[in-house]
Amino acid sequence: MIDAVRESLIRAYVEAYNRFDVEGMLATLADGVRFEHHAGGELAVATDGKADFEKLARVGAAMFASRRQTLVSLEEREGRVVATVDFHGEVAEDIPDGPRAGTVIEMRGTSEFGFDGGAIARVIDRA
Repeated sequence: MIDAVRESLIRAYVEAYNRFDVEGMLATLADGVRFEHHAGGELAVATDGKADFEKLARVGAAMFASRRQTLVSLEEREGRVVATVDFHGEVAEDIPDGPRAGTVIEMRGTSEFGFDGGAIARVIDRA
């Protein structure tokens, strides 16, 4: 069974993400949070600390006209919580060497959350 505090932190983080609420996302995070995004088995981007996370979150938010993460399942594994997540987003502007504005992206991935006290200290997204 998932700890209620950890589950509520994850749900608050995802709900803030879905609202494009960067401040709301930051409120769930530890000061030294580590964020990693892996795509195709490769580390695509990583940040350390809230300030770097905030910069990346703002860039990410600007890339989408709409976006939504839906929690499919939560599973506790050795002190971490692994969430299976469905993602749906519409690209806001043409991305050089990437998708064009209006492109809809749908995928399933996982987000692994680690904790320190009452905050999320690690987020590892895998798509």
